[in-house]
Amino acid sequence: MSDFSKRSTVYFEPDIHTALRAKAAFCHYSISYLVNEAVKMQLIEDYLDLQAFADRKNETEVSYEALLKKLAAY
Repeated sequence: MSDFSKRSTVYFEPDIHTALRAKAAFCHYSISYLVNEAVKMQLIEDYLDLQAFADRKNETEVSYEALLKKLAAY
């Protein structure tokens, strides 16, 4: 860990903790590394979702009913 790392306590359900310990041992990574990577991936996914919303904010809205009519026409 770098000098800039922050410490935090996280409580896992017993089964999740067991699986996480096993994965860490199998992959030769620390539990901290695996948790950090999982949180990073979740934050990236959230960012990409927000970006997709921002990119589409100027699109024309289509009601659900109108969409169904359009799909039924095919």
